[in-house]
Amino acid sequence: MSVRLLYVSKGEAASSTRYRALQFFPLWREAGFEPAHVTASGGIKATFDMLRQASRADVVIVLRKTFPALLLWLLRRASRRLVFDFDDAIFCNTDGTPSRTRMTRFAAMARGCDHVLAGNAFLADHAAAFNPAVTLIPTCIDAARYCVEANKPTDTVDLVWIGSHSTRKYLAEAMPWLKAAAETVPELRLKIVADFDLPDCGVATLPVAWRAETEARELAASHIGIAPMRDDDWSRGKCALKVLQYMAAGLPVVSSKTGANAEAIREGEDGYRVSSPGEWAARIETLAGDADLRRRMGEAGRRRVAADYSIEPVFARLRPLIEGLA
Repeated sequence: MSVRLLYVSKGEAASSTRYRALQFFPLWREAGFEPAHVTASGGIKATFDMLRQASRADVVIVLRKTFPALLLWLLRRASRRLVFDFDDAIFCNTDGTPSRTRMTRFAAMARGCDHVLAGNAFLADHAAAFNPAVTLIPTCIDAARYCVEANKPTDTVDLVWIGSHSTRKYLAEAMPWLKAAAETVPELRLKIVADFDLPDCGVATLPVAWRAETEARELAASHIGIAPMRDDDWSRGKCALKVLQYMAAGLPVVSSKTGANAEAIREGEDGYRVSSPGEWAARIETLAGDADLRRRMGEAGRRRVAADYSIEPVFARLRPLIEGLA
């Protein structure tokens, strides 16, 4: 008899749902499991549907969501085995400041589950304060999807940043550093793969609307991936998705020396970890002037992702854990 898995999240469009649940479904099915997903948002009807489906599953995996005390109690009673999976610092505010309310709900969620899956070491350490059964399962990508051929511009050196309006602040805060780099590399251009542009920012930009079917090609058609981040608890909870996408697309990466970004990048081998405006400008200038270095770093990054951050090796760590629970 196959094991029935139920993933619970705020919706299929959520990044955590796509990268920490749905992309594993074909692998779960090949392994003889029956994976399903239910949305836990939408009022009383959605709540009762979630509880009904949870009662029929062998393992329920809640993605990133925390619940009020009564609903958590009901979900715990309905679930044979309950797992909490999270990939953000949901115990603090989005500006990195402490939140008593968020921490209380996070602690209750972690305590009430049979196991906790954390997206990086920082998150795992916080979960371990409330539940000793914690496993680090990094956010991963389908590396093969990013191995595409694309022509790169020859008259510009394109930095690429991929994200959304919700993370726009990180890119906007990096503009003084990028302007400094552009003063020494006049052909520098910033490609923004997102739902916004930064006109009049002092650097030539190329806005590209994000689409799932074109993101890999847009990255591969660039020269250098950048990942500026703040150094606060919310940023430390991020799971390096941008960095992994850049690496899988064969790009060298320049990133803030923060959180999982710093864990994923091997300094000087597949990218650079920087912590000052001067380092940003210097590393970008170095890569812009050396196509062979960009190629070598890009190839090293691809190997790194394929070995440690692609869906196959990560699923190989996840599967026995869930089997043991079931």
